[in-house]
Amino acid sequence: MVYWSTMNPSVILRVLLLGCLFSTFPVRVFSQTLAERLGYPPGTKLLIVHADDLGETHSVNAAAIKALEGGTINSASLMVPCPWFPEIADYAKSHPDADLGLHLTLTSERVYYRWGPVASTDKVPSLVDQNGYFHHDWEKGEHIVGEHINAKEVEIELRAQIERALAMGVRPTHLDSHQYRLIMNGKELFDAMLRVAHDYKLPIFVTRDWFADHPYLQASLGPGDIVLDHTVTIEPEVPPEKWADFYLAALKNLKPGVTEFVIHPGYDNEELRAATRERSTWGSAWRQRDYDFFTSDQFRKILAEQKIKLITWRELSRAAQAK
Repeated sequence: MVYWSTMNPSVILRVLLLGCLFSTFPVRVFSQTLAERLGYPPGTKLLIVHADDLGETHSVNAAAIKALEGGTINSASLMVPCPWFPEIADYAKSHPDADLGLHLTLTSERVYYRWGPVASTDKVPSLVDQNGYFHHDWEKGEHIVGEHINAKEVEIELRAQIERALAMGVRPTHLDSHQYRLIMNGKELFDAMLRVAHDYKLPIFVTRDWFADHPYLQASLGPGDIVLDHTVTIEPEVPPEKWADFYLAALKNLKPGVTEFVIHPGYDNEELRAATRERSTWGSAWRQRDYDFFTSDQFRKILAEQKIKLITWRELSRAAQAK
């Protein structure tokens, strides 16, 4: 017990000042922005240009590799269950400095081009259809499927995907979720993803943009988790002739902090047209348009004009580890 009445006034003043200092110190650290944790001054615009769906087809792999080596697309994630994963896993193994994560996959959305779980189907029965493939969808007429996805089985499958990637020489820099299934479908599934990520000491793609619609995200995250500030992805409502206009406007209006552009590059060739022929969304022509814009001189020019700096998940991981 401190008897203030017996203490020298100057000592009391020093004690009070120290108390104020220590009481505010944790708040100052907690309020530090992600950009500041990375060592950038306030107002800096940081951008990850992230290619999804590597491993889906050879066309997607080839386009992404070409773009990655060109330096403007600077990050990507791999779909372990897909048929062309071995090709991109081999690339990842031989290019250990590439910023490649895992695109954790629980659906097989195309009609004629399918894939299933890495885990044995008898261990993850809620994740597969009668033919052993992942379900096409969890909504849009398949509400019963979505309601009966088992979170324990999800965790089994996520671990199986990561273990297969590691066994094939991939050293992922981060995790994200195909079609945002693990983000947008409730706390149980998000927590399963978070547990797996923590166990493997990998950051996951989460952005503050999602907190309002999915408050359980913020509730589950801890102070050591990385949270991006914003994300941008093009939607089907944008007509092909306005593709570049959409991205140019997004870059001109980019806010300070860390933003991830989620894009889907690929070559509009016979293979990708066959794999995606039942619908045009995220199809062959869509992916060619993404590839064309993000490998263009126009894109490089606006990055310079807007003073936007490209960063990677590898840099984000180092910031988290240093915390």
